[in-house]
Amino acid sequence: MRRITGKGGGDSLIEMSPTESLSDDGNGYHQHASSSTGSLQQGQPEIGKQKLSKDSVFFRDGIRRIDFVLSYVDDKDCEKKQERRRIYEANLKNAGLELETEDKSESEDGKTYFVKIHAPWEVLATYADVLKIKVPFRVTDMPDDQEMPMNWLSTPFRLPKNIMNPEPDYFTAPFSKSKADFFLIDNQDTFFPPSTRNRIVYYILSRCLYVSENCGDKKGIKRLLNNGSYTSAFPLHDSRYWIKSKDINCESERYDLYKHWARFFCFFKEQPINRIRKYYGEKIGIYFAWLGFYTEMLLFAAVVGAICFLYGFLTYDDNEWSKEICSDEIGGKIVMCPLCDKKCSYWKLNTTCNSSWQSHLFDNVATVFFAIFMGIWVTLFLEFWKRRQARLEYEWDLVDFEEEQQQLQLRPEYETRCTKSKENPITKELEPYLPITSKCARSCLSGATVLLWISLIIACIIGVIAYRLAVYAAFASIMKDSPTNQLEVVGPYITPQLATSVTASCINFVIIMILNLMYEKVAVWITDMEIPKTHLEYENKLTVKMFLFQFVNYYSSCFYVAFFKGKFVGYPGKYAYMFGGNLRNEECDPGGCLIELTTQLVIVMTGKQVWGNIQEALLPWVMNWWGSRKARSHPESLYSRWEQDHDLQSFGQLGLFYEYLEMVIQFGFITLFVASFPLAPLLALFNNIIEIRVDAWKLTTQFRRPVAAKAHSIGAWEEILNGMAVLSVVTNAFIVAFTSDMMPRLVYMYAYQPQGQMNMKGYINNSLSVFNVSEFEDSSRPEEAENPMWFNITTCRYRDYRYPPGHEKQYFHTMQFWHILAAKLAFIIIMEHVVFLVKYFVAWLIPDVPSDVRARVKRERFLVQEYLHDYEVNKLKIQLSQQDNKECTCTPMIYPTLPKHEVLSEVL
Repeated sequence: MRRITGKGGGDSLIEMSPTESLSDDGNGYHQHASSSTGSLQQGQPEIGKQKLSKDSVFFRDGIRRIDFVLSYVDDKDCEKKQERRRIYEANLKNAGLELETEDKSESEDGKTYFVKIHAPWEVLATYADVLKIKVPFRVTDMPDDQEMPMNWLSTPFRLPKNIMNPEPDYFTAPFSKSKADFFLIDNQDTFFPPSTRNRIVYYILSRCLYVSENCGDKKGIKRLLNNGSYTSAFPLHDSRYWIKSKDINCESERYDLYKHWARFFCFFKEQPINRIRKYYGEKIGIYFAWLGFYTEMLLFAAVVGAICFLYGFLTYDDNEWSKEICSDEIGGKIVMCPLCDKKCSYWKLNTTCNSSWQSHLFDNVATVFFAIFMGIWVTLFLEFWKRRQARLEYEWDLVDFEEEQQQLQLRPEYETRCTKSKENPITKELEPYLPITSKCARSCLSGATVLLWISLIIACIIGVIAYRLAVYAAFASIMKDSPTNQLEVVGPYITPQLATSVTASCINFVIIMILNLMYEKVAVWITDMEIPKTHLEYENKLTVKMFLFQFVNYYSSCFYVAFFKGKFVGYPGKYAYMFGGNLRNEECDPGGCLIELTTQLVIVMTGKQVWGNIQEALLPWVMNWWGSRKARSHPESLYSRWEQDHDLQSFGQLGLFYEYLEMVIQFGFITLFVASFPLAPLLALFNNIIEIRVDAWKLTTQFRRPVAAKAHSIGAWEEILNGMAVLSVVTNAFIVAFTSDMMPRLVYMYAYQPQGQMNMKGYINNSLSVFNVSEFEDSSRPEEAENPMWFNITTCRYRDYRYPPGHEKQYFHTMQFWHILAAKLAFIIIMEHVVFLVKYFVAWLIPDVPSDVRARVKRERFLVQEYLHDYEVNKLKIQLSQQDNKECTCTPMIYPTLPKHEVLSEVL
């Protein structure tokens, strides 16, 4: 056995001798022999393709399992590709893998070759040792979790035990090839599950050279896929998803997952997380565990949000200020100043009756309670997820995974593109590295690119704002005599403000989608340019870039409506204009800016979710249907398992990344702006129930089986969620204080109510200032043709707290304005401190790791040390006993003669 290394001096592959790849004397287990070309043993009849099961995951001999498949279309004119494949496959065989090629005449399209790869026991054992893969050495002696009281209530939501827990619970330890008899190996063919086997094979494929050693350090299946030498590389599904495999040696786990998890009618059932992890690996398993937990926690937020909305609906008739707006005696006699220059006329306050009622549904006392509740809910969600994650780390043998991740999973691209090497101070071995000057230059270029694209988003948002300002006057002029005004049901709701808000939100949504598609390619390109060292570092860098862009892209319009719109408009006679031009800064809807923020949030949030689900489900299905249209006309016996999977879509290395990104953006919508729309968690709950099954369905039926990968957490997304949780407290406090009308109402009720009563009578008149219409400048005065027939006034009203004309401080802010501002700032400070205090107390109160998990981890570490010690002692006894037997014929008195297997059985 020798190592195959390239010039980079990074991770090395191990070349197996023919005897090592065929047998393992240490275990007394004889592997099935095969030639290096992957042909069958001499004298063994070849099974014709017509006799092979369409669900076969084995070589032609029906014994060796197919762990990976490579496909290519032979290009006779490109000798370079042929030479790459020849050298690459020869190096794979030198590494101990066994190959079997399906000729293109056997494929359904008559053009594609398939190279099937099998990893024998010797290869699996060697690389399991290298990668420190944990395997069982003893059945656990820890008691099972106790039954929860009234557990029978959850019976309809439970799955069968054999589906939820496909394997018994074991104590595990990192595999050591030299101590193979220490572990519970019943059958070497099934000891390593298929997900572990394909992970090991992919590790070899990613580090195998495809040029001669003296020609450079070009290696890895990813580069061969990029240059077209191979068309695809994938592990096989174990069966068709709608029917079990006829082969008794095939587990048909894909069928079980589809039947109990991927069908939509299972939406009310729990997820078989352990089976998902067993089939797809820990990385995908922990995503679905997080998504399921997030959806469960959303149920509580959705219920409280629905109650708050119901409170607004039930207190509809107690809304005193809306009654004043709608009454002919008050609202019908108050004439408001024009909302735009020239084309907008004077209007009566009671025309906003419907919008004021709508605003009350979301802008009420319950909004404050819900904002505080969501600040505490998000803390509980994150803290309980840490506990759930810690339990999964233990159950899935990921407790010590982080160090392995950093040390062992160097990206092949890093090893290849880093031409310089330096000595590792710990291992004293040469390893590739990127000079600090190159790293800084690449990081600066990457950061500048991200800033450029964020600036592009801001420019687009400014364009949408300019659209709002420009078309409002047009809508006001067009809709003045519009036929829609005559409609009894919807007519009163179709206003210039609504038309402007809805169309601007839709345009903004389209811009968001277009910029997303463009930026995704840019983000991947600049992350590749930075040459991250490990897979974890690569994903974290890409995560930060994509999230920063998406954060600005999706939330900037909501931030504008919430915190900028209507805040810098000036007052009649001295309006503020955008960039000093002709576009007057936009005022809020007469019902308040909160209802506009709600409209913006609903359109962007629901539009993204609906479009995302359609795109995720429909696009792969259409592409697979089109790609397999020819194969459907062939007999099933000619459509082999590897060809079926070849016709599916590739999941891709970043497939899971986009799933996380979608959910984290949704998390921002339901936390950052939830004070404006208490029903947001309910919409998110409905979406996630569908999302889980859509993701499960497409992963099980529409995509090739992904290469199994390990992950001990959700990675950088956890820090992003923590940051958004903190930011959400601040944004919701500002929304309640500055976007809603809660603070002005409370100040009026407690300090400015004329009769000293605790009610809102007279609030509307108190909240509107007076302006003398003769003081309008010509540039903003309404045109004569726009004035209503009843126009015969000297003053108009506007939303602000300013002294009336004729006062010595006319048009300056009144003392009530400063009282309200002080109340707003006081509310923000008090709310933030109270919520943060509760958040940190809850975080301190709830330990990140459950006590029983901590005990199990300690118990397992103790047992590993104890059993390894006993194992080594007994092994030494055997060796000493054997030496004594050679030197003298008498039986030693200290150690009785015991067969080797008996001693080892006592150890185990």
